[in-house]
Amino acid sequence: MGKITVETCEIEGLRVITPTVFGDDRGYFMETYNYNDFKEVGIDMEFVQDNQSASKKGVLRGLHFQKEFPQDKLVRVVSGEVFDVAVDLRPGSATFGKWFGVKLSAENKKQFFIPKNFAHGFIVLSDYAEFCYKCSDFYHPNDEGGLLWSDPEIGVEWPLPEGMTFDDLTLSDKDTKWSGIADYKAERGL
Repeated sequence: MGKITVETCEIEGLRVITPTVFGDDRGYFMETYNYNDFKEVGIDMEFVQDNQSASKKGVLRGLHFQKEFPQDKLVRVVSGEVFDVAVDLRPGSATFGKWFGVKLSAENKKQFFIPKNFAHGFIVLSDYAEFCYKCSDFYHPNDEGGLLWSDPEIGVEWPLPEGMTFDDLTLSDKDTKWSGIADYKAERGL
């Protein structure tokens, strides 16, 4: 095995994965996912859906989660660069409400494994980015939840793309309207 390197994070369950890249004068080859390699490092699940999005510089997507049908996600960038964030929403977790972020890019080829019951989002740092992710459950449109990306209680330290301010960011209507983690806790009696 040994085709991937796995870094643990200060939040249990999150993993940053770097594949082994085999390169020569023609280009490169890498396995982006191999069930056996992932199982060997404790990521043992079946992914049932692959998604891909394209976004321009300054687009911020998130922080999203599925309420009743939570998904494990394995995310990566195939073009450009993003700052990817996960927020722990696991009831009883010692790191509940804490966030972790990592730069993912076509250049560094890193992947980010985000278990169920985390909110997830990213900001595009390059002029353009293509973002791919595997999910362990199907998307249920009526099950979508979210947290406000700028909630001061969570305190995500979003890096800004060069030459931009927070006022320049592009967000969907729903991403401007999510409430903070205090409301999330109150709704769930946490």
